[in-house]
Amino acid sequence: MLSHAPINVLLLSSQPRYEYHWADGTNIKKPIKCSAPKYIDYLMTWVQDQLDDETLFPSKIGVPFPKNFMSVAKTILKRLFRVYAHIYHQHFDPVIQLQEEAHLNTSFKHFIFFVQEFNLIDRRELAPLQELIEKLTSKDR
Repeated sequence: MLSHAPINVLLLSSQPRYEYHWADGTNIKKPIKCSAPKYIDYLMTWVQDQLDDETLFPSKIGVPFPKNFMSVAKTILKRLFRVYAHIYHQHFDPVIQLQEEAHLNTSFKHFIFFVQEFNLIDRRELAPLQELIEKLTSKDR
């Protein structure tokens, strides 16, 4: 069952330590508080819009990527990380009940190796899952 609470991450208490508000800079310029399902819906729609934008992600050979490509890519990945953080902190029990934690961990581990290899997410942004990141990546370093 999905919660309609804001997208937040609980750490060692019942109070959210991190709470994410949505703004896309175009349709929603001032960050708004919204439920996790709404935030994720906004996010996935926004990511798809970015990927479909030929000026940001050109699909034709020889067309260069724009100067702001790295900034856009980093923003996409930072926001997708928030979904992982939310799943781990709010929905991990159902993931375990479904016996799908290995799949989630593998997906997240690949995501983390990629963003770390290319320095795509600031270390401060990874703080909500830092302990897990260290556990998942320590054996492979």
